[in-house]
Amino acid sequence: MRILALDVGKKRIGLAISDELGITAQGLPTLQRTTIREDLALLKQTAEDRGAGMFLLGDPLHMSGRDSRQGAYVREFGTRLSETSGIPVEYFDERLTSVEANRVLRQSGISIEKRAKAVDKLAAVLLLESYLERLSWSA
Repeated sequence: MRILALDVGKKRIGLAISDELGITAQGLPTLQRTTIREDLALLKQTAEDRGAGMFLLGDPLHMSGRDSRQGAYVREFGTRLSETSGIPVEYFDERLTSVEANRVLRQSGISIEKRAKAVDKLAAVLLLESYLERLSWSA
């Protein structure tokens, strides 16, 4: 089963998809948010086109592990996404994915403008890679 990972933000949603074996993660074009209805429809279509059987959403916890305001928003978004698409949603700790994505992009030497466009996709890839690694440990 392929997994479609989402790094949900207010303006953009970073996307990444796993291979069929659940070994690798590939970044997809970042979704520029418009309306909730259009966002949900586009994500449903992307999942169907890519053969995804699950959505993985980053759960933005506080560093202490407690829930955050953004986390409540992401869980509400995930509930609506699952209801709209009929595809199950799981959540996975994303506390350090955006920080790591920014670090990697800074080290790559690309411009700040290009970095801003790439960070959401890379955060989704890192989220999915972490999740797939955790699955392989428990197998």
